[in-house]
Amino acid sequence: MADGLRLVVRAFVYVVVGGVALIAIVTVASVLGPTVALDLYTPAVAAWWTVFTAVVVQGVPFLLLGTVVSAAIGAFVPERVFTRLLPRNQALAVPIAGAAGVVLPGCECASVPVAGSLMRRGVAPAAALAFLLSAPAINPVVLVATSIAFPGQPKMVLGRLVASLATAVVMGWLWARFGREEWMRKPTSGSGSSASESSGWRGFTAGLQHDFLHAGGFLVLGAGAAATFNIVVPRSVLDVFTGSAWLSVLLLAVLAVVLCVCSEADAFVAASLSGFSPTARLAFMVVGPMVDLKLIALQAGTFGRSFAVRFSSVTWVVAVSSSVVVGWWLL
Repeated sequence: MADGLRLVVRAFVYVVVGGVALIAIVTVASVLGPTVALDLYTPAVAAWWTVFTAVVVQGVPFLLLGTVVSAAIGAFVPERVFTRLLPRNQALAVPIAGAAGVVLPGCECASVPVAGSLMRRGVAPAAALAFLLSAPAINPVVLVATSIAFPGQPKMVLGRLVASLATAVVMGWLWARFGREEWMRKPTSGSGSSASESSGWRGFTAGLQHDFLHAGGFLVLGAGAAATFNIVVPRSVLDVFTGSAWLSVLLLAVLAVVLCVCSEADAFVAASLSGFSPTARLAFMVVGPMVDLKLIALQAGTFGRSFAVRFSSVTWVVAVSSSVVVGWWLL
């Protein structure tokens, strides 16, 4: 018991210190980077560092939450628990797993390692992927934040819930029907680990350290891509699309991918886009937690690049379609 407690404390300190160090490094770099690189010092470079820092600092706490949950599932939850909770029929397991996303109050950074851990514990990929998409989109924190961002507009909250859950379930069903094993690199517990080492406190410590460091690198890559878009595309280009209902939906759906706003904050960004239609702003909130650059990078690192490209592309189409249908119905 004492050894287990020491391992937990060590893992907690390791990951917390690592997270704080990562935030500190990015923050210091964001302040000193433009100053040190005198030849590159421009307002655009300063803006790049600011956006990059914001995305990383915003994502690290939820990435830490996800890796803690992932490591706990892998180390302490027996496979028989999932086989009892989820029906063997994937068509039935997918909506149940999608609805279960409401219990994880985190963003998309947390959902990827948790979904990987569920697959390692024997959960069907279709059900785990439905959970991956729904968890950052329909959890209570996100829905409350949406209600605050859109006061007196309960239909916007309901629209986000319905469209997001519908997208997660449809994608789970599509994977169950058309997905191929060779498209996905199944997450493994780490080479060379015995069954005894992959469970208990020692397994929790190893899984926590591995998942956090592995996923953290891809979070940084996604943040860099998002920051680059912010300085490359001028605002005047975005204003051209506000006059068309269809183009505005597509524009905000694309912006949701590249801006990488946390799912618990994107409602406030959407509310500030008052020049766009309610349906377009709904699309922004539905697409963002399911398909953005940092999430694509995390998926590529966990499940493979081939999977990330296919899955993200289809998810984007389904999310936009769900937003349009629900927006036409409710808004």
